[in-house]
Amino acid sequence: MSLYPISEKIAVGKKVATEKEIFVNEEIGRSAEIRFTCCQCGNGNTLRLTPYESGFPVLHLYEHEKVLSGNDLLKNGMAGKTSPDRLYLGKITVDNLPTLYFGTDCMKCASKYIGIFGYGEKQPGLEMLEISGIWNYTSAV
Repeated sequence: MSLYPISEKIAVGKKVATEKEIFVNEEIGRSAEIRFTCCQCGNGNTLRLTPYESGFPVLHLYEHEKVLSGNDLLKNGMAGKTSPDRLYLGKITVDNLPTLYFGTDCMKCASKYIGIFGYGEKQPGLEMLEISGIWNYTSAV
């Protein structure tokens, strides 16, 4: 599945279940495999998140409220407020980790989805990739 940035205003819909949300150390390896079921057609979709290659800075979503507002991210449970000692990562993160997002489409019906995840070293020796979730979205333009 291809991952792409989102540049237009969107309306967030239903959150879909993922098979696994937290990957640590060896589970990440070269990439983490994420599986989810399309809420429109029921198709099983699989994508790979590769550390330091996949995703786009979540700041691009809420900066100037071009795609979503920070309040939209918080209200939909897509991310949380960053603790004061980690604000250098941005004011909104997933579990105080460097936070990224991606857009993707269902491989069968082309429904649009947005995923939010944090990736980085949680503590010395503990590298984490944490998926906040994947949500269906529509254009709000």
